[in-house]
Amino acid sequence: MDKQQFELIKKKHGSYASWALWADVAEKPKSNMGDLSVFDLDLNPGLLHVLKTNVVMVGLNFTSFSRLLPEPFRNFHDPNPSANDFKIRHAFRKTDYYGAYMTDIIKRVGMLDSKDLLAHLKSHPDLIGQNIDFFREELRALNCSAPVILAFGAAVYNIIRENLRTAEYSKLIKLTHYSHHVRKEKYREAVLKQINEA
Repeated sequence: MDKQQFELIKKKHGSYASWALWADVAEKPKSNMGDLSVFDLDLNPGLLHVLKTNVVMVGLNFTSFSRLLPEPFRNFHDPNPSANDFKIRHAFRKTDYYGAYMTDIIKRVGMLDSKDLLAHLKSHPDLIGQNIDFFREELRALNCSAPVILAFGAAVYNIIRENLRTAEYSKLIKLTHYSHHVRKEKYREAVLKQINEA
């Protein structure tokens, strides 16, 4: 990853994508989740060495348009106290997956309830094809031919498995979604076990 590639991804995909990198935890588990200064190359000159283009973490859809400013790399860095993004930070800190690229498989459809979204996709099947094309554009921008894809939840896993060719990734691993009602320690234990078993 060089500066030119980073800036291109930021400009082209930053409104819905991010990286599995967060500011350090302070006094509370959700502290500093919204701190985007970690993506400032002047403040964090070692940033480009941490980012990984061969691991892609994928959520279902970006549901926070109404709450957040359209800052680059804001997705998965929600400062809202009710958000569960902090579990991802806890789960992957000090692992080989920290610094991975992050995105959602469905772009610009901000439905909060995944059941409503899946029903919407079923009645508008062309949306899946369009969003798979967007996802392929992101993979090209990452310049990775066959990344490890970590899918948050069964819906994401199924969409990718049914619409991407197996040659387009080296592994597709289904992970428990970070909104699952479990303590952050148990969530880390669960997802790392799922990765290891895959």
